[in-house]
Amino acid sequence: MEALTKTRKIGGSLVVTIPKVIVEGEGLIEDQMVKIEVEKVKKSGFGLFKGMRSFTKEDELDTHE
Repeated sequence: MEALTKTRKIGGSLVVTIPKVIVEGEGLIEDQMVKIEVEKVKKSGFGLFKGMRSFTKEDELDTHE
């Protein structure tokens, strides 16, 4: 199974939480050894500037002064 989760800092370590659906699906229990594979997820820029107004002609003129 695969899921996205965020890292959190506790002391000098980073930890991740295994989502409940995976815990139940895999039958995981506390103190059990598991193997993980780490892959950074590239952030999409989609929605990054949500709510920002469109550029106007005045904005364009301001950059050329």
